Amino acid sequence: MRRPLWVLLVLFAAGCSGERSSEMQRSEGPAAFDVEESAPSAAPATEQSRASPAAGPNVGPTAAPGVAFNYRYAFRLPAERIAQVQEQHARTCEGLGVARCRITGMRYRVVNERDIEAMLAFKLEPTIARRFGQAGVEAVAEAEGMLVESEITGTDVGTSIRTAGRSIAEMTEELRRIEAELARGGKSTVERQQLEYAAQQLRQSIRAQEATREEQQESLATTPMVFHYGSGEFVPGQGREPNFRDAARRAWDNFAQGLIILFIVVVTLLPWALLALLIWWVFRLTRRRLTRRAAGQAPATTTAEDVNAPPAG
Repeated sequence: MRRPLWVLLVLFAAGCSGERSSEMQRSEGPAAFDVEESAPSAAPATEQSRASPAAGPNVGPTAAPGVAFNYRYAFRLPAERIAQVQEQHARTCEGLGVARCRITGMRYRVVNERDIEAMLAFKLEPTIARRFGQAGVEAVAEAEGMLVESEITGTDVGTSIRTAGRSIAEMTEELRRIEAELARGGKSTVERQQLEYAAQQLRQSIRAQEATREEQQESLATTPMVFHYGSGEFVPGQGREPNFRDAARRAWDNFAQGLIILFIVVVTLLPWALLALLIWWVFRLTRRRLTRRAAGQAPATTTAEDVNAPPAG
C-alpha cells in the first residue's frame, strides 16, 4: 500500500505544478503587441472576427515575392471615440519602433460635435502589415466602432525590377562599347560628336532606370497603410438612413447658418447705407435752401421793374 500511495502523491504534485505554470502563463500574456505573421495567431483573430461583425472579414493577401501591397481601412466611430482610437493606433506604431513602423501622415478635423473626420497613414514592415491591420480593426470594434471598408491592392514590381536590371545591363554594355570606340581615336569630328551624344543619352537612361528600380525596391521594403475615421456626415462608406430627428436638426442648422449669413451681410452693408442716406439728406437740405432762396428773390426783382417802368397811357 505504501508504493501506490507514494506514486499518487508524486502524480498529484506534478499536476499541481503543471496547473500553476499554465495559470502563470495565462496571467502574464504578451508584454507588448505581437504583430508577427504566424499560423497560430491567425486562429484567434478569425474567431474574433466571426464573433464581431464590426471587425470585418479576416482575409489577407497571399505573400508573393516581388508584389508590393497597399492597405486601406475605413472606420465608423462615435464622435467622442475618434481621437482616442487614433491615438491608440499611433502609440501601437510607435511601440514597434521606427524600423518596423513609421507614421507618415495625420489629419483630424472637427466640423461640429457630431461631424468629425480623421486620417492616419503608416509605412510598415511587410511581414507585420496584415497583423497590424487586424489589430487596428479590433481596437475600433472595442471602441464601439465598426469597419465599413477595407481594401488591399498589390502591384507586381518584381517583374519591373528584373526588366529594369536587364535594361541597365544592356545599356551599360553599349556604353562601354561606345567609350572604347572613342578611346581608339581616328574619328572625324562629326563621328566623335555623334558617339559622345549617344554615350550621354545612355548615361541619362541608366540613371533614370536605376532611380525607378530603387523606388520599386523601396515599395517592396515598406508597406503603406492608411486608416480613415469618420462620424456623422463624414462616416466612410454608406451613410445612415435619414430620419425626422436628423432632418429637423439639419433644417435648424441651415436656418441658423442663414441668420449668420444675413447678419454678416447687414453689418457689411449698414455703413454704406448710412453713408448713402446722409448724402441724400444733405442733398435734399441743400436743394430746399436753394429753392427757398430763389423763391424769396423773385418778388423783390419784380417790384423794382414795376417802379422803373413808364406810366401807362
